[in-house]
Amino acid sequence: MKKKGGLSESVTQRDEFKRKFSLWELYRSFVYAPRAVSKLIGNKKSKLLDPHFTERLQLAVTEVNGCAACSYQHTQMALSQGMTNEEINSFLSGGGDFTKPEEAKAIVFAQHFADSKGFPKKYAYEAIVEEYGKKEARIILSACQVMIAGNMYGIPFSAFLSRLHGKKYKGSSLFYELGMLIVGFISLPIAIVHGFLRGLIGLPNHRFDKSRAEDEE
Repeated sequence: MKKKGGLSESVTQRDEFKRKFSLWELYRSFVYAPRAVSKLIGNKKSKLLDPHFTERLQLAVTEVNGCAACSYQHTQMALSQGMTNEEINSFLSGGGDFTKPEEAKAIVFAQHFADSKGFPKKYAYEAIVEEYGKKEARIILSACQVMIAGNMYGIPFSAFLSRLHGKKYKGSSLFYELGMLIVGFISLPIAIVHGFLRGLIGLPNHRFDKSRAEDEE
């Protein structure tokens, strides 16, 4: 993705959804996002995980969800951090050419997190804890949570912006796009308070699917 193209040009390169989300899924992602953002801010100070690492995780989440607006924004951020176009494009196309061996499990988890719509398997997260450590795993999870919240809002925004440029997304409607954008915006402060209250009473900032792989066979 070229920097000079601009957001409008970037979103009109897509004409259909890769994934769609509901208002409830959007609201739930907003509930978890504030505490996740706090974790990422803390990581910038502690540098427990390399910011390039967390950016690659977020690019992996965006690739699965197919958010044009988020892809554009994170491309600019990744470029400013020194990532090459080749590296960025590899992550946005689902390739593994630039995946570092020590980051591979986290990247796969990020893809799984996105594919599960933010409701990953508990055993998948436990594998990340075992591989990287508890504090590092929380940052990895937080990077995914922040990104999926952005994707869930950015996807209808991308579709609406594309509509304004005369290129409607297949399977979309103005009602869906505006509904997600307006209701999502209105519900954001409610979700933030909801998330704060969860933290106040000691509830975790995550939601896991506790079923095992064999349970699905």
